Amino acid sequence: MNHQTPITQKKIAAINDLSGYGRCALTVAIPVISHMRLQCCPVPTSILSNHTGYSEYFFDDYSDRLPAYISMWKKLDLHFDGIMSGFLGSKEQIGIVEDFIRQFATEDTKVIVDPVMGDHGKIAGTYTEEMCMEMRRLVSLADIITPNLTEACRLTDTPYRETGWKEKELLSMAEQLNEMGPEQIVITGIPKGQFIANFVYEKGTQPGMIRTHKVGDERCGTGDLFAAIVAADAVNGVPFRESVRKASVFVRKSMVKSIERGIDRKNGVCFEEILHTLKV
Repeated sequence: MNHQTPITQKKIAAINDLSGYGRCALTVAIPVISHMRLQCCPVPTSILSNHTGYSEYFFDDYSDRLPAYISMWKKLDLHFDGIMSGFLGSKEQIGIVEDFIRQFATEDTKVIVDPVMGDHGKIAGTYTEEMCMEMRRLVSLADIITPNLTEACRLTDTPYRETGWKEKELLSMAEQLNEMGPEQIVITGIPKGQFIANFVYEKGTQPGMIRTHKVGDERCGTGDLFAAIVAADAVNGVPFRESVRKASVFVRKSMVKSIERGIDRKNGVCFEEILHTLKV
Protein backbone atom coordinates (compact mmCIF):
# COMPACT_ATOMS: atom_id res chain seq x y z
CA MET A 1 0.00 0.00 0.00
CA ASN A 2 1.45 3.35 -1.05
CA HIS A 3 1.45 6.16 1.46
CA GLN A 4 2.06 9.55 -0.09
CA THR A 5 3.73 12.21 2.00
CA PRO A 6 1.17 14.98 2.60
CA ILE A 7 1.91 18.40 1.13
CA THR A 8 2.18 20.80 4.03
CA GLN A 9 0.68 24.27 3.91
CA LYS A 10 3.25 27.00 3.37
CA LYS A 11 3.70 29.83 5.87
CA ILE A 12 4.68 33.49 5.80
CA ALA A 13 5.90 35.39 8.85
CA ALA A 14 4.51 38.93 8.48
CA ILE A 15 6.37 41.54 10.54
CA ASN A 16 4.38 44.77 10.79
CA ASP A 17 2.16 46.84 13.06
CA LEU A 18 -1.44 46.01 13.89
CA SER A 19 -4.04 48.78 13.66
CA GLY A 20 -7.50 47.89 14.88
CA TYR A 21 -9.14 50.38 12.52
CA GLY A 22 -8.01 51.65 9.15
CA ARG A 23 -6.97 49.01 6.65
CA CYS A 24 -3.19 48.81 6.64
CA ALA A 25 -0.23 46.66 7.67
CA LEU A 26 -1.27 43.37 9.32
CA THR A 27 -5.02 43.94 8.96
CA VAL A 28 -4.41 43.85 5.21
CA ALA A 29 -1.71 41.18 5.09
CA ILE A 30 -3.50 38.54 7.17
CA PRO A 31 -6.70 38.21 5.09
CA VAL A 32 -4.93 38.57 1.73
CA ILE A 33 -2.22 36.02 2.46
CA SER A 34 -4.82 33.66 3.97
CA HIS A 35 -6.98 33.97 0.86
CA MET A 36 -3.93 33.02 -1.20
CA ARG A 37 -3.86 29.69 0.68
CA LEU A 38 -0.93 30.43 2.93
CA GLN A 39 -0.77 30.57 6.71
CA CYS A 40 -0.01 34.14 7.79
CA CYS A 41 1.93 34.23 11.06
CA PRO A 42 1.96 37.81 12.40
CA VAL A 43 4.83 39.40 14.29
CA PRO A 44 3.29 42.64 15.66
CA THR A 45 5.81 45.46 16.03
CA SER A 46 3.22 47.70 17.68
CA ILE A 47 -0.49 47.78 18.47
CA LEU A 48 -2.63 50.78 17.52
CA SER A 49 -6.31 51.50 17.98
CA ASN A 50 -6.26 53.05 14.48
CA HIS A 51 -3.44 54.07 12.19
CA THR A 52 -1.53 57.32 12.59
CA GLY A 53 -3.29 59.02 9.68
CA TYR A 54 -6.05 59.86 12.17
CA SER A 55 -5.65 62.86 14.46
CA GLU A 56 -5.70 60.69 17.61
CA TYR A 57 -4.77 57.10 18.28
CA PHE A 58 -3.75 54.65 20.99
CA PHE A 59 -0.23 53.32 20.46
CA ASP A 60 1.66 50.51 22.20
CA ASP A 61 5.22 49.88 21.04
CA TYR A 62 5.91 46.15 21.12
CA SER A 63 9.69 46.33 20.60
CA ASP A 64 10.67 45.26 24.12
CA ARG A 65 8.47 42.15 23.89
CA LEU A 66 9.51 41.02 20.42
CA PRO A 67 12.71 39.18 21.47
CA ALA A 68 10.76 36.90 23.85
CA TYR A 69 8.00 36.46 21.25
CA ILE A 70 10.48 35.45 18.55
CA SER A 71 12.63 33.28 20.85
CA MET A 72 9.56 31.13 21.56
CA TRP A 73 9.15 30.50 17.82
CA LYS A 74 12.82 29.48 17.69
CA LYS A 75 12.34 27.19 20.68
CA LEU A 76 9.39 25.55 18.89
CA ASP A 77 11.63 25.10 15.83
CA LEU A 78 9.18 26.84 13.51
CA HIS A 79 10.00 27.22 9.83
CA PHE A 80 8.70 29.72 7.28
CA ASP A 81 8.53 29.69 3.49
CA GLY A 82 8.33 33.47 3.40
CA ILE A 83 9.28 36.40 5.62
CA MET A 84 7.93 39.86 4.91
CA SER A 85 8.39 43.17 6.70
CA GLY A 86 6.65 46.53 6.42
CA PHE A 87 6.81 49.76 8.41
CA LEU A 88 9.41 49.72 11.19
CA GLY A 89 9.36 52.47 13.76
CA SER A 90 12.89 52.47 15.14
CA LYS A 91 16.48 51.40 14.59
CA GLU A 92 15.85 48.70 17.20
CA GLN A 93 12.96 47.24 15.21
CA ILE A 94 15.00 47.17 12.01
CA GLY A 95 17.68 45.25 13.93
CA ILE A 96 15.08 42.81 15.28
CA VAL A 97 13.86 42.08 11.75
CA GLU A 98 17.43 41.61 10.55
CA ASP A 99 18.03 39.10 13.36
CA PHE A 100 14.73 37.35 12.56
CA ILE A 101 15.77 36.87 8.93
CA ARG A 102 19.17 35.54 9.93
CA GLN A 103 17.56 33.09 12.38
CA PHE A 104 14.69 31.80 10.26
CA ALA A 105 15.55 32.26 6.57
CA THR A 106 16.94 29.29 4.66
CA GLU A 107 17.94 28.94 1.01
CA ASP A 108 14.29 28.21 0.20
CA THR A 109 12.77 31.11 2.17
CA LYS A 110 11.52 34.10 0.20
CA VAL A 111 12.36 37.34 2.02
CA ILE A 112 10.28 40.36 1.04
CA VAL A 113 11.06 43.81 2.43
CA ASP A 114 8.76 46.77 1.88
CA PRO A 115 11.06 49.64 2.99
CA VAL A 116 8.31 51.95 4.22
CA MET A 117 10.19 55.21 4.73
CA GLY A 118 8.14 58.01 3.18
CA ASP A 119 6.32 59.32 0.13
CA HIS A 120 6.22 62.30 -2.25
CA GLY A 121 9.88 63.04 -1.70
CA LYS A 122 9.57 63.28 2.09
CA ILE A 123 10.96 60.78 4.58
CA ALA A 124 8.68 60.04 7.55
CA GLY A 125 9.29 62.17 10.61
CA THR A 126 10.14 59.08 12.66
CA TYR A 127 13.01 58.18 10.34
CA THR A 128 16.51 59.28 11.31
CA GLU A 129 19.56 59.22 9.08
CA GLU A 130 20.79 56.23 11.07
CA MET A 131 17.53 54.37 10.38
CA CYS A 132 17.88 55.06 6.66
CA MET A 133 21.33 53.46 6.73
CA GLU A 134 19.99 50.51 8.73
CA MET A 135 17.22 50.04 6.15
CA ARG A 136 19.86 49.67 3.45
CA ARG A 137 21.35 46.83 5.45
CA LEU A 138 17.95 45.19 5.86
CA VAL A 139 17.30 45.53 2.13
CA SER A 140 20.54 43.66 1.48
CA LEU A 141 19.00 40.56 3.11
CA ALA A 142 15.90 40.59 0.88
CA ASP A 143 15.07 38.60 -2.25
CA ILE A 144 12.31 41.04 -3.20
CA ILE A 145 11.83 44.72 -2.33
CA THR A 146 8.88 46.99 -3.11
CA PRO A 147 10.04 50.60 -2.56
CA ASN A 148 8.00 53.51 -3.82
CA LEU A 149 9.73 56.23 -5.82
CA THR A 150 10.68 58.25 -2.72
CA GLU A 151 12.16 55.22 -0.99
CA ALA A 152 14.09 54.07 -4.06
CA CYS A 153 15.59 57.55 -4.37
CA ARG A 154 16.56 57.63 -0.70
CA LEU A 155 18.09 54.17 -0.72
CA THR A 156 20.24 55.02 -3.76
CA ASP A 157 20.98 58.69 -2.93
CA THR A 158 19.20 59.76 -6.12
CA PRO A 159 17.70 63.28 -6.21
CA TYR A 160 13.90 63.02 -6.03
CA ARG A 161 11.45 64.62 -8.39
CA GLU A 162 7.74 63.96 -8.75
CA THR A 163 7.48 63.48 -12.51
CA GLY A 164 9.45 63.12 -15.72
CA TRP A 165 11.23 59.87 -14.93
CA LYS A 166 12.76 58.03 -17.86
CA GLU A 167 13.10 54.27 -17.88
CA LYS A 168 16.90 54.45 -18.04
CA GLU A 169 16.90 56.48 -14.80
CA LEU A 170 14.64 53.97 -13.08
CA LEU A 171 16.80 51.15 -14.41
CA SER A 172 19.89 52.80 -12.91
CA MET A 173 18.20 52.93 -9.48
CA ALA A 174 17.01 49.34 -9.79
CA GLU A 175 20.50 48.18 -10.70
CA GLN A 176 21.93 49.97 -7.66
CA LEU A 177 19.32 48.32 -5.45
CA ASN A 178 20.10 44.96 -7.04
CA GLU A 179 23.78 45.44 -6.17
CA MET A 180 22.74 45.71 -2.51
CA GLY A 181 21.32 42.16 -2.62
CA PRO A 182 17.71 41.77 -3.81
CA GLU A 183 17.26 40.21 -7.24
CA GLN A 184 13.61 41.21 -7.75
CA ILE A 185 12.71 44.87 -7.41
CA VAL A 186 9.57 46.85 -8.14
CA ILE A 187 9.65 50.64 -7.82
CA THR A 188 6.03 51.62 -7.23
CA GLY A 189 3.85 54.71 -7.58
CA ILE A 190 5.56 56.42 -10.53
CA PRO A 191 3.32 59.18 -11.98
CA LYS A 192 2.88 58.86 -15.76
CA GLY A 193 0.16 61.30 -16.83
CA GLN A 194 -3.19 59.54 -16.43
CA PHE A 195 -1.40 56.42 -15.29
CA ILE A 196 0.47 55.16 -12.24
CA ALA A 197 3.41 52.98 -13.19
CA ASN A 198 5.48 50.34 -11.45
CA PHE A 199 8.98 49.67 -12.75
CA VAL A 200 9.81 45.95 -12.62
CA TYR A 201 13.39 44.72 -12.45
CA GLU A 202 14.41 41.09 -12.21
CA LYS A 203 17.98 40.04 -12.68
CA GLY A 204 18.37 38.15 -15.95
CA THR A 205 15.11 39.38 -17.54
CA GLN A 206 14.01 42.43 -19.49
CA PRO A 207 12.98 45.27 -17.13
CA GLY A 208 9.99 47.47 -17.88
CA MET A 209 6.92 49.43 -16.81
CA ILE A 210 3.51 48.14 -15.79
CA ARG A 211 0.88 50.90 -15.96
CA THR A 212 -2.63 51.20 -14.58
CA HIS A 213 -5.06 54.13 -14.87
CA LYS A 214 -5.20 56.52 -11.92
CA VAL A 215 -8.34 56.20 -9.80
CA GLY A 216 -9.42 58.85 -7.30
CA ASP A 217 -7.16 60.14 -4.54
CA GLU A 218 -4.45 58.22 -2.71
CA ARG A 219 -5.55 55.95 0.13
CA CYS A 220 -3.70 54.43 3.05
CA GLY A 221 -2.82 50.75 2.97
CA THR A 222 -2.55 50.31 -0.80
CA GLY A 223 1.19 49.66 -0.51
CA ASP A 224 0.53 47.03 2.15
CA LEU A 225 -2.05 45.40 -0.10
CA PHE A 226 0.36 45.40 -3.04
CA ALA A 227 3.22 43.95 -0.96
CA ALA A 228 1.03 41.20 0.54
CA ILE A 229 0.01 39.96 -2.92
CA VAL A 230 3.60 40.04 -4.18
CA ALA A 231 4.82 38.18 -1.07
CA ALA A 232 2.17 35.46 -1.31
CA ASP A 233 2.78 35.01 -5.02
CA ALA A 234 6.52 34.70 -4.43
CA VAL A 235 5.97 31.84 -1.97
CA ASN A 236 3.44 30.27 -4.35
CA GLY A 237 5.94 30.37 -7.22
CA VAL A 238 4.17 32.93 -9.42
CA PRO A 239 6.49 34.72 -11.88
CA PHE A 240 7.48 38.16 -10.57
CA ARG A 241 6.24 40.31 -13.45
CA GLU A 242 2.92 38.45 -13.49
CA SER A 243 2.61 39.02 -9.75
CA VAL A 244 3.30 42.76 -10.01
CA ARG A 245 0.69 43.08 -12.76
CA LYS A 246 -1.85 41.14 -10.67
CA ALA A 247 -1.19 43.29 -7.61
CA SER A 248 -1.41 46.53 -9.61
CA VAL A 249 -4.75 45.58 -11.14
CA PHE A 250 -6.20 44.38 -7.83
CA VAL A 251 -5.22 47.58 -6.00
CA ARG A 252 -6.88 49.64 -8.74
CA LYS A 253 -10.08 47.53 -8.59
CA SER A 254 -10.12 47.89 -4.81
CA MET A 255 -9.89 51.67 -5.15
CA VAL A 256 -12.74 51.71 -7.65
CA LYS A 257 -14.90 49.64 -5.28
CA SER A 258 -14.02 51.92 -2.36
CA ILE A 259 -15.15 54.99 -4.30
CA GLU A 260 -18.40 53.22 -5.23
CA ARG A 261 -19.00 52.38 -1.56
CA GLY A 262 -18.10 55.87 -0.35
CA ILE A 263 -15.34 54.55 1.91
CA ASP A 264 -13.44 57.28 3.75
CA ARG A 265 -9.90 57.63 2.39
CA LYS A 266 -8.36 57.15 5.83
CA ASN A 267 -10.10 53.79 6.07
CA GLY A 268 -8.14 52.52 3.08
CA VAL A 269 -9.62 50.31 0.39
CA CYS A 270 -12.46 47.82 0.89
CA PHE A 271 -10.59 44.96 -0.74
CA GLU A 272 -12.80 42.52 1.17
CA GLU A 273 -15.58 43.23 -1.34
CA ILE A 274 -13.56 41.75 -4.19
CA LEU A 275 -11.04 39.49 -2.46
CA HIS A 276 -12.79 36.45 -3.92
CA THR A 277 -11.74 37.62 -7.40
CA LEU A 278 -8.02 37.62 -6.57
CA LYS A 279 -6.54 34.58 -8.28
CA VAL A 280 -4.17 32.34 -6.34
